[in-house]
Amino acid sequence: MAANEDQEMELEALRSIYEGDLCFRELSPVSFQYRIGENGDPKAFLIEVSWPETYPQTAPVISMDAFFNNTISSTVKQSILDKLMVEVEANLGTAMTYTLFEYAKDNKELFMENQPVNTVTSASNSIAIGTPDVPASKKKDKKEQLSKTQKRKLADKTDHKGELPRGWNWVDVIKLSKTGSKDDE
Repeated sequence: MAANEDQEMELEALRSIYEGDLCFRELSPVSFQYRIGENGDPKAFLIEVSWPETYPQTAPVISMDAFFNNTISSTVKQSILDKLMVEVEANLGTAMTYTLFEYAKDNKELFMENQPVNTVTSASNSIAIGTPDVPASKKKDKKEQLSKTQKRKLADKTDHKGELPRGWNWVDVIKLSKTGSKDDE
């Protein structure tokens, strides 16, 4: 019963600490993911922490099997897990999910120092640069398509270069005042 109360308190704390943080994700009330590093960073990785029923008296289950981590070598994953388990042993009996996430954020460079960058970088650059550009341009084309009526109205307002004439949105104060003065006379 005490373990469940500790879990409920830690769950509330995690929700309030990471509210609005796009790196944090609550998969269930006892399972959480945190992305260490920015999207597109070749050294970014994802940690998943799950609580067994007797947590925090027993160690949480830490996993790096998420698809996000597919580009990370298995030796680097194991090294990260080993270092996190040392932290788990040091914090056993206390709420440690936040501590584990912060420890991983603070030591990201140390964790990823043996990760080969060249192969991952070239693969991610070709994917990141090549793929998003095509859909983005297609989306822009769809947004820029006008109906025939809209094109006619736009052509009527613009000159031969497609630019609006100078003063197209000015209020014609002189005509209004002349009209008003004629009515007064």
